[in-house]
Amino acid sequence: MTELPHTRTRAVHWLATTAALAAVLGGTALLQPATATPAPASGKAPDPARARYPLDCGTSGAGVDVLDKAAADFDGDGTAETAAVVRCQAHGGTPPSAVFVLSGAPDGRRPRIAATLVEQREGMSVRDLGVRGTTISATLLGYSSADVPRCCPDKRRPVKWEWREGKFALRPGPVAGGGVSV
Repeated sequence: MTELPHTRTRAVHWLATTAALAAVLGGTALLQPATATPAPASGKAPDPARARYPLDCGTSGAGVDVLDKAAADFDGDGTAETAAVVRCQAHGGTPPSAVFVLSGAPDGRRPRIAATLVEQREGMSVRDLGVRGTTISATLLGYSSADVPRCCPDKRRPVKWEWREGKFALRPGPVAGGGVSV
Protein backbone atom coordinates (compact mmCIF):
# COMPACT_ATOMS: atom_id res chain seq x y z
CA MET A 1 0.00 0.00 0.00
CA THR A 2 1.44 3.37 -0.96
CA GLU A 3 1.29 6.34 1.39
CA LEU A 4 -0.27 9.57 0.31
CA PRO A 5 2.22 12.44 0.12
CA HIS A 6 0.41 14.53 2.76
CA THR A 7 0.40 11.73 5.36
CA ARG A 8 4.18 11.40 5.65
CA THR A 9 5.77 13.25 8.55
CA ARG A 10 8.98 15.08 7.89
CA ALA A 11 11.33 17.02 10.10
CA VAL A 12 9.74 20.28 8.97
CA HIS A 13 6.37 19.09 10.36
CA TRP A 14 7.90 18.31 13.76
CA LEU A 15 9.71 21.66 13.83
CA ALA A 16 6.50 23.53 13.01
CA THR A 17 4.61 21.63 15.73
CA THR A 18 7.35 22.32 18.28
CA ALA A 19 7.43 26.02 17.40
CA ALA A 20 3.64 26.33 17.70
CA LEU A 21 3.64 24.54 21.06
CA ALA A 22 6.49 26.72 22.36
CA ALA A 23 4.59 29.86 21.29
CA VAL A 24 1.43 28.76 23.14
CA LEU A 25 3.31 27.80 26.32
CA GLY A 26 5.41 30.95 26.23
CA GLY A 27 2.31 33.10 25.80
CA THR A 28 0.51 31.50 28.73
CA ALA A 29 3.58 31.96 30.94
CA LEU A 30 3.72 35.68 30.15
CA LEU A 31 0.01 36.40 30.36
CA GLN A 32 -1.76 35.90 33.68
CA PRO A 33 -5.45 36.35 34.47
CA ALA A 34 -6.57 39.27 36.64
CA THR A 35 -7.14 36.81 39.50
CA ALA A 36 -3.55 35.59 39.50
CA THR A 37 -1.77 35.20 42.81
CA PRO A 38 -0.60 38.60 44.00
CA ALA A 39 3.02 39.35 44.74
CA PRO A 40 4.25 38.07 48.10
CA ALA A 41 3.23 40.28 50.98
CA SER A 42 5.83 42.04 53.06
CA GLY A 43 6.06 41.32 56.77
CA LYS A 44 4.53 38.56 58.83
CA ALA A 45 0.90 37.54 58.64
CA PRO A 46 -1.16 38.20 61.80
CA ASP A 47 -0.84 35.45 64.42
CA PRO A 48 -4.34 34.00 65.02
CA ALA A 49 -3.35 32.87 68.53
CA ARG A 50 -3.04 36.56 69.55
CA ALA A 51 -6.49 37.67 68.33
CA ARG A 52 -9.67 38.05 70.38
CA TYR A 53 -12.66 36.37 68.80
CA PRO A 54 -16.36 37.10 69.32
CA LEU A 55 -17.16 33.54 70.46
CA ASP A 56 -19.58 32.52 73.19
CA CYS A 57 -17.59 29.94 75.15
CA GLY A 58 -19.91 29.92 78.17
CA THR A 59 -19.12 30.89 81.72
CA SER A 60 -16.50 28.19 82.24
CA GLY A 61 -13.76 30.50 80.99
CA ALA A 62 -12.82 28.04 78.25
CA GLY A 63 -10.24 29.36 75.85
CA VAL A 64 -10.22 29.34 72.07
CA ASP A 65 -8.53 26.75 69.86
CA VAL A 66 -7.09 27.79 66.49
CA LEU A 67 -7.80 24.69 64.39
CA ASP A 68 -6.33 25.87 61.08
CA LYS A 69 -4.86 28.96 59.46
CA ALA A 70 -3.68 30.21 56.08
CA ALA A 71 -2.25 33.55 55.01
CA ALA A 72 -2.23 35.67 51.84
CA ASP A 73 -2.43 39.28 50.77
CA PHE A 74 -6.11 39.21 49.83
CA ASP A 75 -6.63 42.93 49.30
CA GLY A 76 -3.37 43.57 47.43
CA ASP A 77 -2.07 46.20 49.87
CA GLY A 78 1.29 44.44 50.31
CA THR A 79 0.45 43.16 53.80
CA ALA A 80 -0.63 39.58 54.50
CA GLU A 81 -3.92 38.74 56.18
CA THR A 82 -4.65 35.45 57.98
CA ALA A 83 -7.73 33.26 57.58
CA ALA A 84 -8.31 31.28 60.79
CA VAL A 85 -10.69 28.49 61.81
CA VAL A 86 -11.38 28.75 65.54
CA ARG A 87 -13.72 27.25 68.15
CA CYS A 88 -14.16 27.15 71.90
CA GLN A 89 -12.02 24.63 73.75
CA ALA A 90 -13.95 21.54 74.79
CA HIS A 91 -13.16 18.45 76.83
CA GLY A 92 -15.78 16.50 74.92
CA GLY A 93 -18.04 16.92 71.92
CA THR A 94 -17.48 19.09 68.89
CA PRO A 95 -18.25 22.77 69.43
CA PRO A 96 -19.09 24.76 66.30
CA SER A 97 -16.33 26.48 64.39
CA ALA A 98 -16.04 30.01 63.07
CA VAL A 99 -13.87 31.43 60.29
CA PHE A 100 -12.34 34.89 60.53
CA VAL A 101 -9.94 36.89 58.38
CA LEU A 102 -7.43 38.84 60.48
CA SER A 103 -5.41 41.88 59.56
CA GLY A 104 -2.52 43.40 61.42
CA ALA A 105 -3.22 46.07 63.98
CA PRO A 106 -1.86 49.51 63.13
CA ASP A 107 0.01 49.58 66.45
CA GLY A 108 1.50 46.13 65.81
CA ARG A 109 -0.25 44.59 68.81
CA ARG A 110 -3.28 42.33 68.64
CA PRO A 111 -4.61 41.42 65.17
CA ARG A 112 -8.07 42.73 64.34
CA ILE A 113 -10.93 40.88 62.68
CA ALA A 114 -11.30 42.18 59.13
CA ALA A 115 -14.06 39.75 58.03
CA THR A 116 -16.25 37.01 59.47
CA LEU A 117 -16.84 34.20 56.97
CA VAL A 118 -18.56 31.61 59.19
CA GLU A 119 -20.18 32.50 62.51
CA GLN A 120 -20.23 30.23 65.55
CA ARG A 121 -24.03 30.52 65.78
CA GLU A 122 -24.34 28.75 62.40
CA GLY A 123 -23.43 25.52 64.25
CA MET A 124 -21.01 24.12 61.66
CA SER A 125 -17.61 22.52 61.74
CA VAL A 126 -15.03 23.73 59.25
CA ARG A 127 -12.42 21.50 57.64
CA ASP A 128 -9.83 21.70 54.84
CA LEU A 129 -9.05 25.42 55.01
CA GLY A 130 -6.97 26.51 52.04
CA VAL A 131 -5.87 29.67 50.27
CA ARG A 132 -5.02 30.06 46.61
CA GLY A 133 -4.36 33.54 45.36
CA THR A 134 -7.14 35.70 46.79
CA THR A 135 -9.58 32.82 47.32
CA ILE A 136 -10.22 31.01 50.60
CA SER A 137 -11.68 27.50 50.40
CA ALA A 138 -13.04 25.18 53.08
CA THR A 139 -15.49 22.36 53.68
CA LEU A 140 -18.47 23.09 55.92
CA LEU A 141 -19.92 20.20 57.92
CA GLY A 142 -23.44 20.53 59.31
CA TYR A 143 -26.51 18.72 60.55
CA SER A 144 -29.86 18.05 58.89
CA SER A 145 -31.77 18.20 62.20
CA ALA A 146 -31.36 18.57 65.95
CA ASP A 147 -31.67 14.77 66.22
CA VAL A 148 -28.31 14.19 64.53
CA PRO A 149 -25.56 13.74 67.17
CA ARG A 150 -23.14 16.67 67.24
CA CYS A 151 -20.25 14.26 66.77
CA CYS A 152 -21.41 13.11 63.39
CA PRO A 153 -22.35 15.79 60.83
CA ASP A 154 -24.47 14.43 58.00
CA LYS A 155 -24.13 17.37 55.61
CA ARG A 156 -21.02 18.47 53.73
CA ARG A 157 -20.54 21.47 51.44
CA PRO A 158 -17.38 22.81 49.81
CA VAL A 159 -17.28 26.61 49.74
CA LYS A 160 -15.03 29.36 48.41
CA TRP A 161 -14.82 33.01 49.32
CA GLU A 162 -13.34 35.16 46.57
CA TRP A 163 -11.97 38.63 47.27
CA ARG A 164 -13.95 40.94 44.97
CA GLU A 165 -14.54 44.66 45.06
CA GLY A 166 -13.26 45.11 48.60
CA LYS A 167 -14.99 42.15 50.27
CA PHE A 168 -15.25 38.37 50.27
CA ALA A 169 -17.99 36.88 48.07
CA LEU A 170 -19.22 33.37 48.94
CA ARG A 171 -19.37 30.71 46.23
CA PRO A 172 -21.06 27.62 47.70
CA GLY A 173 -20.63 24.19 46.14
CA PRO A 174 -23.23 21.41 46.05
CA VAL A 175 -24.42 19.87 49.33
CA ALA A 176 -23.45 16.25 49.90
CA GLY A 177 -25.70 14.12 52.08
CA GLY A 178 -29.21 15.02 50.97
CA GLY A 179 -31.32 18.00 50.11
CA VAL A 180 -30.79 20.19 53.19
CA SER A 181 -28.07 22.80 52.69
CA VAL A 182 -25.54 23.97 55.22
